[in-house]
Amino acid sequence: MSERIAIVSGASRGIGRATAIRLAKDYGGVVLVARNAELLESTAEAVRAAGAEAFVIDADLRDPAVAKSVVEQTLGRFGRIDAVVNIAGAVPQVDVLDMTDEQWDDGFALKLHGARRLTVHAWDALKKTNGSVIFTSGNSAQTPKSAFAAVATVNAAIVAMAKAFADRGTTDGVQVNSVLPGPVMTDRRRSYMEKYAPAHGMSVEEALEKFPSQVGITRYGKPEDIAELMAFVLSPAGNWIVGSALRMDGGEIKAV
Repeated sequence: MSERIAIVSGASRGIGRATAIRLAKDYGGVVLVARNAELLESTAEAVRAAGAEAFVIDADLRDPAVAKSVVEQTLGRFGRIDAVVNIAGAVPQVDVLDMTDEQWDDGFALKLHGARRLTVHAWDALKKTNGSVIFTSGNSAQTPKSAFAAVATVNAAIVAMAKAFADRGTTDGVQVNSVLPGPVMTDRRRSYMEKYAPAHGMSVEEALEKFPSQVGITRYGKPEDIAELMAFVLSPAGNWIVGSALRMDGGEIKAV
């Protein structure tokens, strides 16, 4: 079994859960970070079933002290860190004219700053293992719209931040990239559709059925689709991918 250790934030559900379970095939231990202890334990069971040791840390990365604690606990348990996969982060979907300062701040607090702090605190350990970092952005970074102003702004900032970390990583021996998922069917997306559908005179199921054709894709993505991309980037086959913003969206974005 591999002795490598990966930290996955946002591991309680969706893409984070799927990625943690997928990485259990390649890593000896997977550290699971999120705010829902019950859901984290469910992910941990699946990680163990896939063959890796699971270490659960129920914590909120919005708190500036948490990132350092996660790294310290990981090193205390395993003695090394080989990958940090930053997936945590729910950004408010509010029109650009209606967003409050508090909503803007909250949008950046977890997805951007939580990921930044976790990466910074893990950096020395990653240098020792020639490790890897993935930041999770999204398609809206390239196609900002008024209703998704904060999502787009945070995602664009993440792509830029990942580039900066990647530049430092070429000196320090740490691989850094960002991944931009398109329309992936998660609990969060379904929750959005539950608000969108009645506002547009549709049932939720009608809205879910119509959306793929409206944006020009054949189907929604699955969390497992993104998890496989994450695993490839972190694998030996993907180790020359550096500073890239990797989009996986089923063809939603048509621009070059």
